Order: sequence, then C-alpha cells, then structure tokens
Amino acid sequence: MAVAWELFVQQGYDATTVDEIAEAAGMSQRSFFRYFGSKEDVVLVKFEAVGALLAAALVERPVTEDAWTALRRAFDVIVLATERDPRYGLALLRITGQSPTLRAGRLEQQIRWQELLTPLVAERLGAPPADADPDVRPAAVTAAALACLNIANVAWMDSDGTEPLDRLVDDAMRSVQPGAF
Repeated sequence: MAVAWELFVQQGYDATTVDEIAEAAGMSQRSFFRYFGSKEDVVLVKFEAVGALLAAALVERPVTEDAWTALRRAFDVIVLATERDPRYGLALLRITGQSPTLRAGRLEQQIRWQELLTPLVAERLGAPPADADPDVRPAAVTAAALACLNIANVAWMDSDGTEPLDRLVDDAMRSVQPGAF
C-alpha cells in the first residue's frame, strides 16, 4: 500500500495512524482492516513477498553455480529493488529496526525465507549418503547467507544509503566464504 508508505516516510511509522492511512487511501478504517489485520501488517507483507521472489530467483540461477554464489545472485532481487527506490528501502529498514514488534515480525519472515531457500540450497549441495547423519549444511549455508544480507542492509542503512548495497552484500558474503578466515 503505497499511500501508507508515503505517510510512514513523511511522518514516521509511529506517528501514522490507521485512520490517516485509510483516509489517504480513500477507504474507511473498516475497509483497511479487511485487507490488513493491523498497521504492522502493512509493513510485514513486504517481507512475505520478498521470500517468494528470493526463492524464484534462486531457482532461476544456473544449475552449475555453487550454492553460495547462487544465493548471492538471488539477493540481487533485493539489491535492485533498493537501488530503484532507496528512500523506500531506507524507510523499511529504519521502521522495522525501531519497532520491537516489527523487528520480531521481520525476523520471523526471514526465518520463513530460510525455510523456503534451504531445500533449494540442499539441491545444489547434493544429497548426503543415506546412512549419513542429518545434513545441516543447507540450513547453515542459507542462514549464513541471510545473515550476510542482514549485515549489509544494516551497513547500508547506517550509511544513509550512500554506500552501494551490492558491494556491501558482496563484502559481507566474501568475509565468511570458505577460506576467508
């Protein structure tokens, strides 16, 4: 809901009321609640959509690409969207960083991203032998890559969007790839 985001950017998330969002969107408060359960849902719905986009981007990567590189390139979905509208990206990161409820919701969504991406990473890593212990590699690789994305996003936000997000993601992922330390 673009209207809500404009209000969040202009007046801040906490200062924006559901009534203001509904009025700006030309709907009643009751109509607003038919679409969203709460003001928080306006923000968190963005994270749901990103998970599906990341999974689709990972599936589209060449099968010959290693899992780490494929994850990095899948993250371009976020990087490119952020480059198109850095003001929105900064607002999203700041809003979700300032509200404990939204921070928890963002982390919950990122756990869902991990659940979506881990089976795709497992395919790239290959199946372990049938008699092997449970294979934690896919989840570990996925979680590490998502942590790098988070670190890069925070660094980008801290720079007020002046540092290139793609370079920050590359730097973060390069710092933990095998042989980096």
